[in-house]
Order: sequence, then structure tokens, then C-alpha cells
Amino acid sequence: MLLETLAEQSRFRLTGRLDEVETLCTGFAERWPGAVHSFVYGQSAEGRPMRALLVSRTGAFTPQALREQGIPLLLVQAGIHPGESDGKDAGFSALRELLGGEPLADATGGSPIETHAPQQDPLAHLAILFVPAFNTDGHERTGHWNRPNQTGPEETGWRATAHNLNLNRDYTKADSPEMQAMLALIRDWDPLVTADLHVTDGADFEPDVSIQVEPVHLGDPELRPAGIALRDALVDRLAAQGSLALPFYPDLAIEDDPTSGFMVTAYSPRFSTGYFPTRNRYTVLVETHSWKDYATRVRVTRNAIVGLSDLMAVHAPQWMAAVRAADERAVLLGGEDVILDITVDRNEPADETASPVPSTATTVIDFRGYAYTRHVSPISGEPVPVYDPTTPQIWRVPYYNGVLPSVTVRAPRGGYLVPRAYAQLIAEKLTLHGLSYETLERPVDHLRTEMFRATGADFSTAPFEGRMQLTVQGAWRAEPQSLPGGGLFVPIAQPGARLLMTLLEPQSPDSLAAWGFFNSHFEQKEYVEPYVTEIFASQMLEQDPALADEFRAKLAKDAAFAADPVARREFFERRHASWDTRFAMYPVLRTELIP
Repeated sequence: MLLETLAEQSRFRLTGRLDEVETLCTGFAERWPGAVHSFVYGQSAEGRPMRALLVSRTGAFTPQALREQGIPLLLVQAGIHPGESDGKDAGFSALRELLGGEPLADATGGSPIETHAPQQDPLAHLAILFVPAFNTDGHERTGHWNRPNQTGPEETGWRATAHNLNLNRDYTKADSPEMQAMLALIRDWDPLVTADLHVTDGADFEPDVSIQVEPVHLGDPELRPAGIALRDALVDRLAAQGSLALPFYPDLAIEDDPTSGFMVTAYSPRFSTGYFPTRNRYTVLVETHSWKDYATRVRVTRNAIVGLSDLMAVHAPQWMAAVRAADERAVLLGGEDVILDITVDRNEPADETASPVPSTATTVIDFRGYAYTRHVSPISGEPVPVYDPTTPQIWRVPYYNGVLPSVTVRAPRGGYLVPRAYAQLIAEKLTLHGLSYETLERPVDHLRTEMFRATGADFSTAPFEGRMQLTVQGAWRAEPQSLPGGGLFVPIAQPGARLLMTLLEPQSPDSLAAWGFFNSHFEQKEYVEPYVTEIFASQMLEQDPALADEFRAKLAKDAAFAADPVARREFFERRHASWDTRFAMYPVLRTELIP
């Protein structure tokens, strides 16, 4: 039983469908019954099974057994974007080889490629959890032109789910059943390292793969040295196997303009690469280059999986100790400043080893691109590049390789209080993410709390991933509140404190508030007719000389205010007893104490 993929059988013209995934998973479990366990971990929106393979020679095949025996787990996630099918085909061939089966087939139909000569058997030291087709519904929406900016295979699946959601924007909000199943898998199995397998978009150039690792820019700064070492070691291994590997995603600073150079990608937790650092775990983003042929891309992805397995077999004990220590530090984050978002540093030079978030000076690099021309297109009327892959060319361009904090929030010393109205919604999200909470069975009176009142709230002008996003300005301030029974207390003192703040701090870019779960609280409901405002405003001016002076001063200093009748009336409405005191008030509270 060769257990070759359709990609190998077709000399990498084709990729298989979900029936192949089922057949191969069954075949692996039958051929290596003592080392492979196949199971369904969820169901897609259209009812398709979501399957995983657990592969190990340690004898540990459950989350409990892995924890008890201290076995490190590598999660290999493929098919989050089904058009990028490299990970699925490479994953099966890599696992087959690690198990002692046939190496990856040669694209010409000749002998298999001998590519792995480990000093030890990685599967004797770790377990690999392989998800070959995360987005199963998108996987089955096949077509010839689903990835027009990619070389092969001839037909691929579609990027989005049946709900038209991009799963690699869904890690925090978890709207899709597919992501809910994945988060439950992550919560239960707790992988030490997750490899997310993709294919790039963008310009044409010589490098065939990029490797990015976190925590490097986000998360616990003490995990950064191991993250950098992991990235560099994997890049070196790929280079030794003939790849021209990049330690950054080749994202042009200005789209379609190679002269603009490249900039580091600042991932937020909606992405897999930004999500796992909030859990104090390592993640590896593998991006093969879309314009390389399919055989090359599968081979390089296979090399990355096997290379990562070899590195884990050697370094996992140190990495496991590091993440456990990070969990312990996270429990103590109350009262500390925590970085919740970063931005690319385009100007400020700094020491690469600085913490908590490193920033480096912009550098000029020699990048191995191709010759190109840029001319005004008769289609768009804009300059567009035309690449010549037959003519390698060195691009001497800037690389913006540093980041700076853009959102920093002090963690509450106690935690968060969720009113009963949102207890079920938030409890479900917290449970999915593996975060702990307690139900407040009895009312709590005059609790010392902090309230976030928005001074500005901006809704997106169009939906993104099915939601109208919200950006708020404002600050927490002390404001005692009483809560009826049935609400939640969510302690900050837990290993997932960074993830908790990501979800519940309203200014976090991937918070539940930012994704629009509380939009109604920033919509004014009660109103006053203009003529009524005129009546009580006149009374207020007569009765409060200080208010009258404030109003006249604002008229004199603020021309826009003076010219805006609505703003002038709102000046008085906000100061009148009829004003809605809950307008623009974020419904989740913070507390410095444990109730």
C-alpha cells in the first residue's frame, strides 16, 4: 500500500478531493495501527466531517496521555485556504515518510526523492496532529481559476467557507462552525507548536518560501529568543535542501511597486500567526511562493514539516519549559501594561533585542528578484509591473523590519465583570478559547468597578467578514456599579490572560467589541426634538452662568462647533438630566478586586 496522493500520482498536476482525505486517513491508520489514530473533530456548515490524524510512536493518543507523559504536540494545519493545497499533499507525504513509508514521489515520474535522513526518529519523541483540510466546504468548491495568481494544481478549492468567511480572520471572533471546532481541538490538545501552511500572493521573485514564527513581535517577550532561534534554524534547514527561504513574508510596502521594498507583517490575533502568542504558544507560518510550480511547492512544504519535526524532537523540552513559565507569568499580569497591538516601525531605529516589543532600524537589503518593467496599463490606467522570470535581478530595497506598540492597556488586578445580559454569549466564547470564569449567583451591590465610556466611536463603512467593525476611543475610569445575579466574573489571574484581554479590552483590534458584538451600545436610542432642546437649553443658560460662559467660549474658539446646529444642541443635551447615561458605555466592567 503506497498511500500516494493524487498529486504524486499525477506528477503534481492535480490535487485530491475530500474522498481522498478520508481514504488516506483510513489507509494510514490501517498500515500503522500502533502509530496513527484518525478521528473527526467537527462538522462544517454544510455537514462535512472535519478529520484529523494523530501520529506518534510514544503510545500517547489522547490529550490526557500527552499531558501525563509530557509529550510535546505539533499541530500541522493545512487547508485553511483550500486553494493553497500544498499543505495537505505535503502533510500526507511527510507523515508517510516519518512513519517509515515511501518518500515524496519525483515530479518526473522517476525514483522517489530521498530527502530525510534524521539522526533520530522524531515520532518517538513527539506527537503530530495533522488537519489536512480545515476548510472542508471550501475544499469541495473546486474550479480551474480559484487561484489565478498561482501556478498549479489545475483545479483547487475556494478560499472561503460556505458562509463566505475567511477562516484566517476568525480566530478570535469564532463566528464559523469550522473555527469553533478548531478552537475546541486547540483547547483540548494544547499544541506546543502550530504550523499553518499557506501559499503567498504578490510579486514574482526567486525565493520559494517564507518562514515566520511567533512569539517574536507579539506575546510574552521572554519567549522571543526561542522564537527567533526556531525561525532561523528552520530557514537554515530549508536552505540546506536547496530553498531560498525568507525569514519574513515578502509583503511589498506599496502593492505592485518593488521599489517600495518590504515590511514585516504585524499580525493581529484574528490570524493564526497572531492568535497563538496570546496563548503563550509557538506558531510557524509557512508560505511557499505562488509562482513556483506545484511539485516544488509541495516538496518545500514537506521539507518544512519534516524539518520542524526534527527541531521539535531536539528542542521541545526547553520550549515546553519556556511556555509553562510564560503561563505562570501570565497569571501575574494584573496591574501590568500589556501590548495588545503593534504597527510597523517605518522610522524609529532601536536595538533588535529590546523588550517588551523589539524594533529595529529600517535596513536596506539585497533581494533576489527578477527583472521587471513598470508601465501605465491600458486596463487600469495605473503603473503595473511585468516580471521576467528568466532574468534574475538584485533589488536593493528598504526592509522595514521593526514594530512598535500601537495599543497598550494596563491589565485589571481583579478581572472583568460581565452583566447577565451578555453572560451566555461571552461564556460561550470564553469556553471555546479555554478561558475560565465564574458565575455570580447573587447580586453584587456598589462594587468598585471601572467603566469604559467611549469619547468616540467609528463604525466601518462596509462589512468585513460579515461584521460591521467598531473602533472606539476612550478610557477606563472608576465608577461603582451594582450587578444583578447571573453575571460572570472573569479573573485576570489565568494562563490565558493575554488572550482574555484581547477579547474583552474594547480597544484591542480583535476584541469582541471591535468585531461588532456590542454595536447597539454605541447607537443613540432616545432622542429629543430640536425645539424641545431649545427650551431647556435656554433655561440652562439662564440658571447656570458657568455653563453659559463655557458655551460662549466654545463658540469663540471652535469654528466648526459654532457652524454646526446639531453639535450646539448636543452640548446642552449631554448636560441635561434627560441624557442617556448608558450611551456609548461598553457593557463589560473591570474590577481591581475579586468579588
